[in-house]
Amino acid sequence: MRCVIARFPFDLVKSEVQAAMKGIKPEPITGESVVISRRTYPVKQVGEVITRQDRRDFSASEVTRALTRLGFTCRPVPAPAAEPSPLEAASTMLGTPAQS
Repeated sequence: MRCVIARFPFDLVKSEVQAAMKGIKPEPITGESVVISRRTYPVKQVGEVITRQDRRDFSASEVTRALTRLGFTCRPVPAPAAEPSPLEAASTMLGTPAQS
């Protein structure tokens, strides 16, 4: 499949992307992610490997669009964990009452 990432054309094939990512340890997920061979990688890490360009040269949405068209499962940015309310925080600090 032909796509353009950072103004450069690439011919990507799903099996070649899988082969390129084989043996590469996934970095911690902080933004958009993609599942390749049962491993979840940050989209920017995959983009850097398959294009051999610096991560600052392309956007995550460019790579996400290309990987989605190839048939990979892409996930959005994880939602931030909700902070407990002041009442819940105080309750956690005090603990639960002892059972008698």
